[in-house]
Amino acid sequence: MRRISPRQLRRMMRQMGMSMSPLEGVREVVLKLPDKQIVLEDPEVVMVEMGGQRVFQVIPGRVREEALAPERPAIEIPEEDVQLVAQQAGVSLEEARAALEQTGGDLAKAILLLTGQRE
Repeated sequence: MRRISPRQLRRMMRQMGMSMSPLEGVREVVLKLPDKQIVLEDPEVVMVEMGGQRVFQVIPGRVREEALAPERPAIEIPEEDVQLVAQQAGVSLEEARAALEQTGGDLAKAILLLTGQRE
């Protein structure tokens, strides 16, 4: 099989509407997964453009994996619940909201938490 010189390869790519350019100064690339992230340190990154699309080719120097703590979704707590907990526990609205956030929106647990703290 005949080898193609880099010059010929660039010419062929240009004829096909492709361009290739290195990205300078990239320190790391992070891939975020649901339970971990993969950090590619000191990578060589090349951007290839073809037909209006961009493709990034990444060749990592070092690879590091980091476990991620599972994210708890933000809970929407109705204002009525905050007022009810504040009234039942005899605390401010801010304290009631904090207790509801801590207990995941459970009214009974929030009231018990607040009244147990005051006794």
